[in-house]
Amino acid sequence: MPEYGFVIDQRRCIGCHACTTACKSENEVPVGSFRTWVKYTEKGSFPDVRRHFSVLRCNHCDDAPCVSICPVVALHKRPDAIVDLDKDLCIGCSSCIQACPYDALYINEDTGTAEKCHYCAHRTEIGLEPACVVVCPEEAIVSGDMSDPASPIAQLIAEQPTSVRRPEKGTKPRTRYVDVLPESLDPAKAREPDQWIWSQRRSQPSHVPGFNEALDVTTVLNVDHVPRWGWHIWSYLFTKNIAAGAMVVAPLLGMLGVASGPLAPVPGGIVPELVALLFLAITGWLLIDDLQRPERFLKLIFHPNTKSWLVKGTWVLMAFGGLTTASLAAGLFGFEELVAPLRWVNLPVAAFASGYTALLFAQCRGRDLWIEPGLMLNLIARAAMLGAGIAAMLPNAAHDGRPDALGLLAALALANGLLLRAEMRRHGSTEASRKAHELMLDALGKQVLTPWWAATATALACYVTLSPGSGAQVVSAVVLATVSIVLFRFERAWIRAAQKIPNS
Repeated sequence: MPEYGFVIDQRRCIGCHACTTACKSENEVPVGSFRTWVKYTEKGSFPDVRRHFSVLRCNHCDDAPCVSICPVVALHKRPDAIVDLDKDLCIGCSSCIQACPYDALYINEDTGTAEKCHYCAHRTEIGLEPACVVVCPEEAIVSGDMSDPASPIAQLIAEQPTSVRRPEKGTKPRTRYVDVLPESLDPAKAREPDQWIWSQRRSQPSHVPGFNEALDVTTVLNVDHVPRWGWHIWSYLFTKNIAAGAMVVAPLLGMLGVASGPLAPVPGGIVPELVALLFLAITGWLLIDDLQRPERFLKLIFHPNTKSWLVKGTWVLMAFGGLTTASLAAGLFGFEELVAPLRWVNLPVAAFASGYTALLFAQCRGRDLWIEPGLMLNLIARAAMLGAGIAAMLPNAAHDGRPDALGLLAALALANGLLLRAEMRRHGSTEASRKAHELMLDALGKQVLTPWWAATATALACYVTLSPGSGAQVVSAVVLATVSIVLFRFERAWIRAAQKIPNS
C-alpha cells in the first residue's frame, strides 16, 4: 500500500496561484475558502527586500489531531496515509478547525460541513495525480509514494534537506518543503499588515505591543481564517458549571445548615436537582444549536468516535443527567432516604462533568492558550463556587449564628479569584499562547477582578456579622451575580483570544 505525501519545492515556485485555481475548480471550493493557497512573505528592509512564496495546505499528518477530535469519524486516516473527510458524516461542529495547527480546514457555508484537501483522492484512486500537481507550470509540487525509495518524491527527500510546518506540535506532517523561508512556515515569526496587497482582509490582525515589532519579516498575502467558536461555547462553559456545581455542593447542604425543602425532608429539597437539570438542558441546547442543524447531533450517538472528548463528554453529561434525575425522582416520590446516597454517588460525576472540558480543549492543538495546564482544576473550582452560591440563597439554619453556606461561597469566591488572578498573570509556554494571553487581558481590562474582590470581601464580612434571617440570601445573590459576570467575561475573552492567533 502506498503512503502518499507532498513535497513543495520552493526553489521552483513562482507564486502564480495555479495550484489554488486548479484545486478550487476540481473540488468546487466556495468563493472565500481555500484548500491550498500561496502565502507571500517579504524579508528585509527597503531597498534590500525579497519576496518568498510558500504553498500551504493540509499536511495529511500521521498523528492528525483533527482525526482524534472529530466526534463522528468524518475525518479518518486512510491506509494510503491520506487524511480524508466524509461530508455525509460531518456535523459541522468545527472542532477539527480548533484541533488543526495549520488552518487546513474550513466550513462550507452552503452545506454547514467541514472541508479540506483530500489529496484529490478521486483522482489518486484511478492513477491520476492531484489537480494542483498537474497544473503547476514549474513542477514545484511533487506528490507520490513516500515509502517507495524509487519514487521521485522519496528521491527528492533523500537528496534535499526538507522542513515541515510547526514540528513542535508532534503531528508528523507528510507535506515537506524544500528551500522555504522558515519564517513563512511559522505564523508567529512575521508581522501582519492591516490589508493584503491585493485585497481587503476578512478579519483585522491582532496587533499586540511587544510582539513582532522589530522583525524585518512581513506577511503581505495570506488567507484569513475567521473564528468558528463563539457565544455558544463560552456560554456552554458557564451553564455547564452551574449545573455541575449545584450537584457538587448538594451532598454538603446538611453540613452547611441549609434547611430541608418543602417537597422533600432533605437539605435543600429538590432545588439542587431542579437547577442542575435546568442548566444541563440549556447546555445541551447551546451545543445542539451551535450545529445549525439539530438532527446532526444524533450522529454522536450512532457514529461516535470514542477517541474524541466531544463524545466522551456527551457520555459524562448523560450519566450526570441520569443520576441527577434519579435523585430528583427519589425526592418527589417518597424515597427520601435514597436522595443523600444518590447525591454522594453523583458528586464525582458532577465534578467530572465540569472538568472534562479541559480534556476536550487539550485536543485542540491549534489553540495554544487552551492547552496550558491547570484548566481542569479551575473548572471544578468554578463549578463548586457557583454551587455554593445556589446553596447560600436557599433557606438556612445557620450554625453558631452564622450562615455557613454564605461562608463557603465567600471562601470559594476568594479561591477562584486567586486562581483567576494566577491565570491572568500566567506567562504562556509558547509565543502563540503568550500573544493570545495578552489579547485576553486587553479584552478584559486590567481591573476586571476589582468587583470580584469587592464582592468577596463583602461576603466574608457578612459571614462574620450576619445572624440567621438578616439578609444572607440577598448578600449571596449580589455576590454570586457579581462574580458570575466577571467569570462570564473571562470565559468569553479566553475563547475569543485563542482564535485570533493565526495558524498559517
